[in-house]
Amino acid sequence: MKPYPPKRALNFLRWFCREDYIEEIEGDLTELFEKEHHHDPRKAKRKFLWNVIRYLRPRFIKAFKVSSGTPKPAAMFRHNILISYRSFLRYKSSFLINLIGLSSGLACTLFIYLWVNDELQMDRFHENGDRLYQVLEHRQQADRIWTAESTPGPLAEALAADMPAVEKSLVVGRMFNTTLSMAEQNVRADGKFVGKEFLTMFSFKLLQGDKNTALDGKTGIVITEALAQRLFGTTENVMGKMVDLNHETQFIVTGILQNVPARSSQQFEFLLPIEKFMEDRPGLLSWGNTGPYTYLLLKPGTDVQAFNQQIADYIKRKTEGNVTYRTPFIVHYPSLYLYGKYESGVQSGGRITYVKLFSIIAIFIVVIACINFMNLSTARASRRLKEVGIKKAVGAGRRSLVYQHLSEAILLSFLSLVIALGLVVVFLPQFNYITSKQLSLELDLSFILALVSATALTGMLAGSYPALYLSGFNPSAILKGKFSSAAGEVWARKGLVVFQFALSVIFIVSVVVVYKQIEFIQSKSLGYNKENIIYFEREGRTGNADNLDSFLAGVRNIPGVTGASTTQHDMTGHNSGTSGVEWEGKDPDNKTEFENITVGYDMMEILGIDVTQGRAFSRNYPADTARIIFNEAAIAFMGLKDPVGKVVKLWGETMEIVGVARNFNFESLHETIRPVFFRLKPNATYLIMAKLEAGNEKEALARLGSFYEKYNPGFTFDYRFLDAEYQAQYAAEQRVASLSRYFACLAILISCLGLFGLAAFTAERRQKEIGIRKALGAGELGIVFLLSGEFTRIVFVAIVIALPASYLLSSYWLQNFAYRITLEWWYFLFAGFMALAVAALTVATQAVKAASRNPTQTLKTD
Repeated sequence: MKPYPPKRALNFLRWFCREDYIEEIEGDLTELFEKEHHHDPRKAKRKFLWNVIRYLRPRFIKAFKVSSGTPKPAAMFRHNILISYRSFLRYKSSFLINLIGLSSGLACTLFIYLWVNDELQMDRFHENGDRLYQVLEHRQQADRIWTAESTPGPLAEALAADMPAVEKSLVVGRMFNTTLSMAEQNVRADGKFVGKEFLTMFSFKLLQGDKNTALDGKTGIVITEALAQRLFGTTENVMGKMVDLNHETQFIVTGILQNVPARSSQQFEFLLPIEKFMEDRPGLLSWGNTGPYTYLLLKPGTDVQAFNQQIADYIKRKTEGNVTYRTPFIVHYPSLYLYGKYESGVQSGGRITYVKLFSIIAIFIVVIACINFMNLSTARASRRLKEVGIKKAVGAGRRSLVYQHLSEAILLSFLSLVIALGLVVVFLPQFNYITSKQLSLELDLSFILALVSATALTGMLAGSYPALYLSGFNPSAILKGKFSSAAGEVWARKGLVVFQFALSVIFIVSVVVVYKQIEFIQSKSLGYNKENIIYFEREGRTGNADNLDSFLAGVRNIPGVTGASTTQHDMTGHNSGTSGVEWEGKDPDNKTEFENITVGYDMMEILGIDVTQGRAFSRNYPADTARIIFNEAAIAFMGLKDPVGKVVKLWGETMEIVGVARNFNFESLHETIRPVFFRLKPNATYLIMAKLEAGNEKEALARLGSFYEKYNPGFTFDYRFLDAEYQAQYAAEQRVASLSRYFACLAILISCLGLFGLAAFTAERRQKEIGIRKALGAGELGIVFLLSGEFTRIVFVAIVIALPASYLLSSYWLQNFAYRITLEWWYFLFAGFMALAVAALTVATQAVKAASRNPTQTLKTD
């Protein structure tokens, strides 16, 4: 037998002994080995290691302990770090796989943490946030209870007067985009009409001016710093200057706001007094109409549940029983951003659903990365058995061994954290683009503590099973070579791989379902044509009724424009509703809210809304301003037979039904179709819509912009595409679709990294078996199938487990849509095939490499 030189023993002992101590015992080792080799050369190697431990145990203990006999923490820490470092160098492939997997998982977790934290902090900066509430309404519809944010105009003032629990109240108009001017400077900006208590109820910081009086009267305007810079080029000496609104009405700057925080759900650039808004829209002063939003600041200690009971029939009382289908209630304003979804009058989630979803995804991705560490550590346990056996034999307790392996895992986690932070810094701009946020990596004390804690927890999670597993070996069995892998360990490793790939399959199915649902939303016929239609505000000369017809005629004559008209509805959600519709045979207890769409001539034709009975509005019938068109849902709700020619009353005015429009979706596909009516009143509209010829949009827009600026000097041509604005209603779903693709790819990548490592290790352990099989005539293809079969079966089990779970999760998510896809069988087959194909390709690369080795080389290895 070839002598076993003491040098190899010395190198082995250097893994866990001090270098100076190795030099001291080198002579003793040489003498001991020669003695064992002389008695029995065949058993010299094993007996030598065992006798080394017995003979040198006292000195071994001395090598690790101080004179007092207690462990020295600093020395133990350095020792564990050194052992970990050498382990990383020795098992480079496992180290790199774990490093890539953990760093990717931690980077993903950091991204999700930044997004989740930002979502949770939305609207939480208001000083009075704990007492700030918004009034919503449950509205009984034909087939559902619809929850809306819009309220009657008089509600805020009435609640402040009638309810002792209300400290302050506020009415806010809808956001609008308009032109503000200072001298020759014209800018477009988004603004709101608000009540005078706006700045005292909400904590938007006023840099200049008095928040108690800035919005008094009708002539004041409060602008943000950014808008002041755009208008005046400075924020100094701006107070008291005049600003023109649409070159018609002048306002005095009475305050300058700090730019609205990104964590505010309300984003605006200027504020105007609500009195102006109400003057121009007298219909909003009726309790039967809705439009503005109402906010309340309640007194401390108010019982919200009791308050809601008190106001449940408030609108009914104010309308003397005429409006019975609307039930107002209040919700905590800072919570509304996350919990803003209601179904059948019951709170049923909102953005909080995605916060929870992505938090769970972050945890799962980290767990998948930790599983790689567990699997590779336990799989390579045989390589570290002698190290563990010797340490336990010389007196090392199980606790110290657990500590060592956990230290190794935690060290790897912190190395991964460094890389993860680098990845976050590099890819954060792209992540902000995907999520439409302004996230930043701010390393404050709380964040650092959370980061360190999470990383340490990840390391402990990753290293817990290997540490307990390796530290539990019997040292006698190890050193005598009687150790073999337990069946439980093998099954545990297989179970972890199954868990990894089951999650990966669920992610793949989710990506497919979300993609198909978004595709369905984008392609589903809404009942009207939104393609190639732009719209912009009526302002300046176009806002004057005397100029409207001439302007529209000029637009229609522009090459590339196929039609133009006006409307007060942007077709992208609820704009204006009313219950002021009366008809013959109406049940007093069966009321609903009709969506009001006021249009000019040709508007229905431009939108492509079909009229199934009767006709659309026409210039050939001057009396059409006293006529009305309902959609099919409205006619069905009213229970009218042969409706064309029948008479209804709208706000007390007699209107003849001239047509019935086919049902169409003006809200998102989360909602069902609601009753709608069209009325012809061009002068009551404030939007202009123009349809462009397909393929010539760019040229037509250039000509239209040039015509607009000549016709309407002092105003910029600021337009929006109708289809883009409609799709904006699905911003949350589109972000989920984008992020889910990245997360699914990451989960599959990390899972495959672990599978790659296991396959490589399996091929390494079975190389002699492979050599013997090849020497006996086995082909390379057969060996590839032999090595791939076990892992393929494991992944197949994961697929079988994951598909039912993914079906349930997909079905649950699709319930958020009133119109949704049908879950096809091939979605799941595709996901399973993808997971199986990727896993098989990963394993096959190692299997082919192992099968192509020369058997003479593998059989020569010791």
